Amino acid sequence: MRADVDLVVPVKALDRAKSRLVDARLDRPALALAFALDTIAAALPAVRRVVAVTSDPSVVAELAALGVESAAGPEGLNEALRFGFALLRSRDRDSVVGALQADLPALRTTDLAAALATATGRAFCPDRQGTGTTLLLSAPGGDLAPAFGPGSASAHTASGAAPLLGPWPSLRHDVDTAEDLRLAATLGLGPRTTAAVTPVNR
Repeated sequence: MRADVDLVVPVKALDRAKSRLVDARLDRPALALAFALDTIAAALPAVRRVVAVTSDPSVVAELAALGVESAAGPEGLNEALRFGFALLRSRDRDSVVGALQADLPALRTTDLAAALATATGRAFCPDRQGTGTTLLLSAPGGDLAPAFGPGSASAHTASGAAPLLGPWPSLRHDVDTAEDLRLAATLGLGPRTTAAVTPVNR
């Protein structure tokens, strides 16, 4: 566990989440909620604190049951991350603040912990394609400066963040499409996502 690391996880309103999961058999809002809950549940043992930025009451209620704080913030991804960063930085000016994507349903605590253990300054973990970002960390007491979106791995590298490259595949498998979900399933999905996709697989 990194006792000096706090994470902000942005969770989009469920009715607008995961629009690229086009398989008609999939319940996109239910899957988006399952992804977020499995991601956050896996992250909790690896860090000091997780705060979700969301205005969706269903998400807020489910996270409260996990003992996770939620804060209503702006809808845009980078705007939500800057909001969450400011909230966490106001509580500890010397901590490491990280941004973790909410769509890592295969995430293992050990993979996240291993990546965190290697970070010594501002750093990021690229997604499995190497173009996106699943985790961004500030330096202790430093700014997060999120630049999520297309080509975020290059943007974060250009802004001085070091890539975290290691044997932590579950941290790199974010899910936007049905094919992404199939690949994540080969690593082992979290319990809520497993339950959400089970009716489709019958």
